[in-house]
Amino acid sequence: MQIQTIRKYMIAASTTLGFMLVSGSAFSANWLTLQGTEAEGAEQLAKVWGFVQVQYQDDASDPNAAGGYIPPKLIAPNWESQSAFNVNRARIGVRGVAMPLDQKINYFLLVEFGNNGITEPENSVAKATDASVTFNHLRGARVRAGLFKYPGAEEGLQAIHVFDYINFTWVTGQMLLERHPNANYTPNVPAQPIPPETPFNGYDRGVGAFRDVGVQVFDWFTVGNDWELSYAVMVGNGNGLNFSDNDDNKDLYAYASVEKIFGGKGPRRQGLKFFAWSQTGKRTADLSADTCSNGNAFPACGPAGSGRISTIYDPVEYDRDRMGFGVKYLRKGWRATAEYMVGEGMIWQAPHNPTFGIGPGQGIPGAAAGNGALAEGKGYYVEGGWRIPKTKWELDLRYDEYNRLDGNQFQIDFKRTTVGVQYFFNPRVRLAFNYEFREGNAPEFGSSAGPNGQVDGIGDRIGLQVTAIWSQ
Repeated sequence: MQIQTIRKYMIAASTTLGFMLVSGSAFSANWLTLQGTEAEGAEQLAKVWGFVQVQYQDDASDPNAAGGYIPPKLIAPNWESQSAFNVNRARIGVRGVAMPLDQKINYFLLVEFGNNGITEPENSVAKATDASVTFNHLRGARVRAGLFKYPGAEEGLQAIHVFDYINFTWVTGQMLLERHPNANYTPNVPAQPIPPETPFNGYDRGVGAFRDVGVQVFDWFTVGNDWELSYAVMVGNGNGLNFSDNDDNKDLYAYASVEKIFGGKGPRRQGLKFFAWSQTGKRTADLSADTCSNGNAFPACGPAGSGRISTIYDPVEYDRDRMGFGVKYLRKGWRATAEYMVGEGMIWQAPHNPTFGIGPGQGIPGAAAGNGALAEGKGYYVEGGWRIPKTKWELDLRYDEYNRLDGNQFQIDFKRTTVGVQYFFNPRVRLAFNYEFREGNAPEFGSSAGPNGQVDGIGDRIGLQVTAIWSQ
């Protein structure tokens, strides 16, 4: 899959939008402006806000022939059962203008206290997800620095507390929601009974949460009375929520959108938006099992002095590239979104697969079969919703598909149809119900053979979630 040429056009288009357009700024907000800036003329020094999401999920998947389960058949983030209540998100933040020093400087802070992929792998009570400062001094080139959401796919870039479904699509949850490699080689965990004998999460760190530490140049422009153009270019560490970097490589992000605005403002602004994005970088990882002079695989080298090798860290640099494009429509109670995404390198397999591999090629640099570090992936989703007029009810429907290890012998195709219902008690509190029809299949293998021995039996899932948003 060659995406280099497309990425060059993406970066060129984003930069052109930012530095060649001369229109004035729009008053309503998109995701870049909503999360990165305060309203023009705002004088609030500190606005405290936050939200809580409490959920229940139940999974009807069947175990493998030996009675073992893999994570897609269990409930995240603990992967210990098929039925669980959870406070999956509990975030509190503060944002505002640096008054009285400079009204053109904004800041944004946010901390996560919930039990999810951010906090659970590190056993964290709390984890900072955002800590940034925005400088609005240059027309056409606002500058944001710190830890924040990088410009990218719609599911990742949008605010999670207004996300219309309980779970991400397969492609977003696996290919985009990054799991960073452990510092040293960590062997995979086989399928387990429930509760698992060995913890499924083989990663030392939490998910990247669609965030990075870096510097972003961005802005938005009005064209005519009802069109808005936006762009963003960012350079980041490529190390997720970690404030420091683990190597000298940097990630490059680019984003561009054009939207016809129908009315409204904020996260529910009505419009027709076309967008495209790209990110490219490298990851340093030790994914190969070390050996001992006695022939055993590390760490089973035997007693001290039996020939354990002295060096157990064999870092290799792997490319990690992602890109996508899509369209979103929202008007008069109707919503529709479609997005297509592709990826090369560092294709995540599962929380119990820290080597990024599932087959004979796992953990062997240069071996392609089953090695996600060298693999490709692609996926898409189409979704829509209808807010029933003069009621507090909304109906949602989504189909998503993901081809993991695309074109590889160990390719797995994940498919899901989600039927959802939301009830809005008021604009800030809502109840969501989802029923997911799910399946997985490895097309190069017969039933129960190879990867199908594990993904056969992936079943339906139901979810119920309450979202409550509050602000000062």
